[in-house]
Parts: sequence; structure tokens; C-alpha cells
Amino acid sequence: MSDTQQAPQQVPVLVVGGAVTGLSTAVFLGWHGIRSLVVERHPDTLSHPRSRGVNPRTVELYRQVGLEDPIWSEASLATDFSKLLMIRAETLAGPEMFSGPTDQPDPTGGVSPCEWAPIDQDRLEHLLRGRATELGAELAFGTELVSFTQDDDGVTAVLRDTATGQERTVRAAYLVAADGSRSPIRQELGIVADGPGEFATTLSVLFEADLSQAARGRDVGVCYLDKPAPSTILFAHDGKQRWIFATAMPEGETLETVTEEQAIGLVRAAIGQRDLEVRIVPQLPAGGAKWLSFIIGAQVARDYRRGRVFLVGDAAHLVPPTGGFGASLGIQDANNLAWKLAAVLDGESGPELLDTYQTERHPVAWMTLQQALGMMQERTGPDGDGEGEGPDPAEAYSTTVFGYRYGDGPPVPPHALRGEPGTRAPHIELDRAGERISSLDLYGRAPVLLTAEGGQPWVDAATAVAADTGVRVDAHRVGGPGATLTAPGGRSVAESHGIADDGAVLVRPDGFVAWRSEGAAADPKAALREAVRALYPRT
Repeated sequence: MSDTQQAPQQVPVLVVGGAVTGLSTAVFLGWHGIRSLVVERHPDTLSHPRSRGVNPRTVELYRQVGLEDPIWSEASLATDFSKLLMIRAETLAGPEMFSGPTDQPDPTGGVSPCEWAPIDQDRLEHLLRGRATELGAELAFGTELVSFTQDDDGVTAVLRDTATGQERTVRAAYLVAADGSRSPIRQELGIVADGPGEFATTLSVLFEADLSQAARGRDVGVCYLDKPAPSTILFAHDGKQRWIFATAMPEGETLETVTEEQAIGLVRAAIGQRDLEVRIVPQLPAGGAKWLSFIIGAQVARDYRRGRVFLVGDAAHLVPPTGGFGASLGIQDANNLAWKLAAVLDGESGPELLDTYQTERHPVAWMTLQQALGMMQERTGPDGDGEGEGPDPAEAYSTTVFGYRYGDGPPVPPHALRGEPGTRAPHIELDRAGERISSLDLYGRAPVLLTAEGGQPWVDAATAVAADTGVRVDAHRVGGPGATLTAPGGRSVAESHGIADDGAVLVRPDGFVAWRSEGAAADPKAALREAVRALYPRT
């Protein structure tokens, strides 16, 4: 009997794509106790930095699963934004059209316990691999998806070992496609993408060279250059000898046909030194790729789901790299989907909950795409000074990061977050048995009922509702006699969440407010039961 004829391996969730979004999906699923199998066609993670950091909202999600401290231990020194310059020029060695501080990610100013984390994607993926394995995921690198079919009960996939050619069959309840901007799975499903589409295919090279002559004493962070082609980008990697270069793929060439001599020539043209000594840093072990190709564009998949197959990350949306939104957008997709899959697989909710993945994340992708497009047009224009008309850039940026809303209504500037349903729950500082924590630390595994000093009836109701519905509800009263949590200073729970002392909010596992009662209810048990059933619908 051949391997493909043997009984298929059974797994709750099959994740196709083992880069940052696929690995994050496995971590978030594992945090909720759901096993997954992650398959990735490359034999290993890449050494190219790609994304240079993740925004504070994404760090909040990683904080929930125990990754905030490890991320900072692996932080990339080259992305210390405060010390580096953004330069607009024809070549690095040539005259500047503009030079100024590299964009500072908007300070959180008390909005979050987390900061922008300057970690290169290769280092982040290393951490995610370890955490996913700890939480029960199986990782299969050097494995590609050959085919898949789905029915009412699950997905059957044929996988192939890229080294041996051996095939095997896997049966999963759900399939998550994290297979990139040209997602073969999306194409197989016939899902089209809307938007401007692809702008260019880039050649991206990680290289080592002494650029001190061209830098002329400047601390180079990011350069927008016109040579060897418009919109060429040069990034500092280690701040000394290692650099990241990306330019338009030479006409008539592909990733496979570009030679090392050509790649070095393109780098020299961007620097403006024809005799520059350049060493290309390979992306994979011996025999693997020496450089990468990326698609630059702006598009959003019309559908994020077909049956039991879901799109996440670049498979669902492609946004310009300006602003560093892409990786965080995909990671937040993964978090949104993971807790919903877990609720359905655990029997807490009916499958209707999964329909909200599309309705919630699709508008966020469009909002983020528009912000990234605006920033790209400002950066790569004739002056390249990032100055333009319209809303304050810092406020627009921070609203994109923190203020997106699930449901009707406009985005909310982060300092205006007040516990409205559909918005991210506000951060306030709490004291728990002498330990200072964030209110956001209460979220992550289950719905949380949060109330103030006069909210004991809500806490009592949460215990009864959990028993009635089969949905775990963690209840916390902040302040008052016998409370284990207090707000030692600054804003109270009531003030920050838009409730009276006897009101309450129900917060989802992803930290978004699902429901709010601004004051007491005649029947708190009935009110909370209705809120929980709306959050976790049953067929």
C-alpha cells in the first residue's frame, strides 16, 4: 500500500506556509490548546530580515502567549529608529534630495504596556518556531502541498517531501492558507483580489560591504534611491557591515536567472561606487537561494474564506512595505482566526462564529492598505520628505495600529478608546497581589467579564452563565472589599471603559470589547447570558 493510500494523518488544523503568519497561527492555536501541522516548502526559515519589526498592538498579542520578553531579547540593534537617518537620493554616494530622522513609531503614551519591537523577521520566526513546538504544533519544513479537497466535515490534503518526493495524506478539520501574496491555495479556490494590484517584482539581496565612503559619516537607516531603478530601497541591517537592498527585478530576468555578478552590479549602482567590494549573504543552506524576490503591490482578497479554508497574511492582502504594516496585519489575522477556530473545535460555539473572520478583518486590511499607500506616495515622490496635506501623520498611523474597529463606526484614535463594543479594550495599570500588570494581561484565553467596585452581581452572574452556556467566562472585579485587583493610580476601570461603578464589559480573547452594560442590570445573569450567546453563537 502506498503512503497516499494509507490512513491519513488526523490533525485539527493544517497550516500551509511556515513564515511569520503561519508560525503565528500555530502559536495562537496552541495557546488555545489546538494542535496544528505547519508545512513549509523551504527546507528552513530564511536568513533575510524581511519585516524589520512589529507594532505595539502585535506585541500585545505576543505578550499574551509569553513572547514579549524573548522578542526584546532578540531585538535588532540596527532598527533603533532614534539613531538612524532616512535619506532620499539618486545614489547613497550622491547628493541628497532629503535627509532627516528615520520615522519614529508613534509613542504609545500610556495607551499600551508595549512598544514597537524592532526585531527582524528571521529572528522572530526562530522564536515562533520554538514556541509553536512547545505548544504542541508539528512543523514540517521541506514539505509542499500537492493538492487538497474539502467536504462538509473537513479537508483532505496531499503533501510531498521536497527532498525525497514521498507523498502522504493529511485529514484536517480546517486549512489555513499562509502561502504568500500569489497564494496557490487562493488561486485554486478561485478567489480574486481587488485593488491596484501588483506594482513590481523586486530583487532583494542581503549583502556585506563597507559603505563608510558613500555614507560620509551619516548614520544610515533607510534610503529611497533612484539607481539602479526608481523606488530602490537600502536598509541598514546590523548598522555596520550588513545591508538589505531591494530594487526592481531587471527586465527579462527571474529569481533563477539573475547571476551573482548582476546582483553585485545592481548593489554598486545603488551605492554609487563601481569598485565596491560586495559579499552576498545566502538565504538558505548550501545549494539554496542566494537572494529573494518580493511582490510590491496593494490588493485585498475578495473572500477570506471558502468552506473550511481560510486565508491569512499576504494570501489575504498585500500592502506596500512603507510603514511596516504587512507582518503585523497578518499576525493579527492569525490571532483573530485562532481563537474562533478554537471555540468551534472545542464545541463552545457553532461554526457561524467563523463567518466573523471575514467581516472583521477585511475592512481592517483596506484601512491599512490605504494608510500604507499614502505613506509610500509621500516617501517616493520627487521631494521624498514625507510631508503632505491631510491628517496628522502620527495620529493617522497610531489610529491604524490601535484604533481599527470591528463593526460599524469610524476608527478611534487610541487616546479616545473608552470600551465601546467593537474596539480594542483600553489599557490601564492594575495591582494584583503586589504585582503591577496591565488590564490587557487579563485577556487571551477566554472571554473576560470586567467590572468595577460595585459590580459583584456581574461576577456572580458570570459563574452561572459559564455553567449554563458551557463557555468559560473569567470575571474580574477591580476595587472594593475582597477584590484581588485594584487600580492603584491613574484611570479607573469605570472611567476608562465608559461604565458606572456597577457596570461591566465583556472582552473577547483577542482583547476587543464584545459587549458593555454602562450600569447595573435588573437581571445581570440574563443580560450576560445573551451577550455570551451573541459572542459564541450556537447552531
